[in-house]
Amino acid sequence: MSGLDLAAMLEEHARRWRDRPAVLEMESGRGHDYPAFAGRVRRLAGWLDAAGLKQGDRVVWLGQNSHCVLELLIAAGRLGAMLAILNWRQSEDELRFVLEDLDPQVVVWQPDSLPDTLRAEWQERSCTWLRQDSLDPGCDYETAIAGAAEAAAVAMPSAAPQLLLYTAAFSGRPAAAILTRQALALQALHYAALRDWNHATTYLSATPLFHVATLLDCLATFVVGGRNLFVRQADPADMCAIIAAEKVSDTFILPPTMEKILELGDERPDLSSLRSQPYKPEWNALVTIDDSLWGKRPYGYGQTETMGYATFSALGDPGKGGMGRPSPLVRLAMLDEAGRELPDGEVGEIGVRGWTVSPGYWRRPEINAQRYTADGWRRTNDLGRRESDGTLSFIGPKGRLIKSAAENIYPAEVERCIAQIDGVAEVAVIGTPDPVWMQSVRAIVVPKPGVRIDEAAVIDHCRRTIASYKKPRSVVFADALPRAGAAIDYAALDRLYEGGGYPSG
Repeated sequence: MSGLDLAAMLEEHARRWRDRPAVLEMESGRGHDYPAFAGRVRRLAGWLDAAGLKQGDRVVWLGQNSHCVLELLIAAGRLGAMLAILNWRQSEDELRFVLEDLDPQVVVWQPDSLPDTLRAEWQERSCTWLRQDSLDPGCDYETAIAGAAEAAAVAMPSAAPQLLLYTAAFSGRPAAAILTRQALALQALHYAALRDWNHATTYLSATPLFHVATLLDCLATFVVGGRNLFVRQADPADMCAIIAAEKVSDTFILPPTMEKILELGDERPDLSSLRSQPYKPEWNALVTIDDSLWGKRPYGYGQTETMGYATFSALGDPGKGGMGRPSPLVRLAMLDEAGRELPDGEVGEIGVRGWTVSPGYWRRPEINAQRYTADGWRRTNDLGRRESDGTLSFIGPKGRLIKSAAENIYPAEVERCIAQIDGVAEVAVIGTPDPVWMQSVRAIVVPKPGVRIDEAAVIDHCRRTIASYKKPRSVVFADALPRAGAAIDYAALDRLYEGGGYPSG
């Protein structure tokens, strides 16, 4: 082994903590301590090696939350391969596109996360398929781990790719951000320190691991030797039961879920083990308020392509900029259109470079050429201002992004979907303020002359074609779309159709 390596960390955990629990899968009740977990990863790597996986190859996880995600990430890394964690909520068409894009050598899948027609189509390909089922102790995945020989780790440089996460529908289709071995390890270590996490941390992955926020929490728990719990999907009552029974200390939770937990009333079990940022007084009375640096000043600015964060509000004293200061792992600059650095106080495109920054997108040379300057800056497509005290003020996306709870929704992707409907002449998508989810999607559709289109049909088409959370909540029909020259005037659409609430504020 060479460079930064999660597999080396796991081996050291297994020697340091011989009886400390590492992972627990809630549905099956199967848990493993660190020595057993390390053995499983070595044997999984052995099975992958026997299946022909080589350096640079891709392994796909197509399923819901499971300890298998962490096992596959580390096992693939032992062989110098990459894991792609797919969004199981995507439509069949979206999943087909992603599989074609990745051309994987191995697919590990859960039965209810892959459409039968797509599975039949792809199982005729040359890639190897491995079924995982948390309720079936004899599933192919467990059998493979039980019977495989252990594989030695391949020496790889720290900058080698290890993870692919799909993001940003730049042109109506997503692209996979490449994340390196050093990005995973360094960001997890730095983030764990800010959150005051250690070997006593018990983290519950209850939101999808294909989101960088949940995955980073999981990795941060792992690198400090904490305990990771995994639940495929959890409603508020399930989360409460797990938190109480397993004495969960941390999880990713948003105000809408907090509200639903409060609505449970006297049915709630004891949640005092859970550390949380302050919310309403009635919520604060249920949990332990997080007094770490993160608890006092959480979040910052980042993207999937920066392994979650490039700046942290918790670094240094509070400053002028709401997004805090750059991580010590990156450099930050505001760039003009030519890619030159701007002085403090001037608004420009946020540029990042450093150990935790993605080196590019999988098989997207044209996007890489647009997003990376000749001297190594990643152009984020977001506008910001570096203040005189070194903090960052976020101005807003250069393009338009709709935010629904933790989900990023790109109008181009929804517009592309609706444009496929017979009778649609033009379409534009905006975000409207939502008191619960921040924004909802609204489509403005121009029908072709003489054609009548039903709102419910548009919404249903989107539900079937793309991930359901991206579908419009409402559809408005218009005779024409406002223009600014040849381009659609989205600012005018916001004024006309109650748009607003975008992440830039």
